[in-house]
Amino acid sequence: MSTPEPRRLSESEVRKVARLARLELQPEQVELYSEQLSSVLAHIENLGSLDVESVEPMAHPLPVNNRLAEDEPVEPLPVEAVLRNAPRREGDYIAVPKVLGEGS
Repeated sequence: MSTPEPRRLSESEVRKVARLARLELQPEQVELYSEQLSSVLAHIENLGSLDVESVEPMAHPLPVNNRLAEDEPVEPLPVEAVLRNAPRREGDYIAVPKVLGEGS
């Protein structure tokens, strides 16, 4: 029983994925990423054919325990100490780039 040849991502699909990931691809990278992404998608498709009826669902492969500490108020950091680590500041505030464009 042979598996069908996986569908290869087109150049426009690779460019769209790169744009969504905010990656700037060089023309010679598009072909390489088309092969690699197509391979990843084929592997994921193969995983869908596995019998997992007897596998217990889990959120994490290792046991995870949350550390819950009492929520006790403490003195805040001085404004100057916080702003010393800021990449950019405007007065007593940390300046960040806009994330919402016009009409959002």
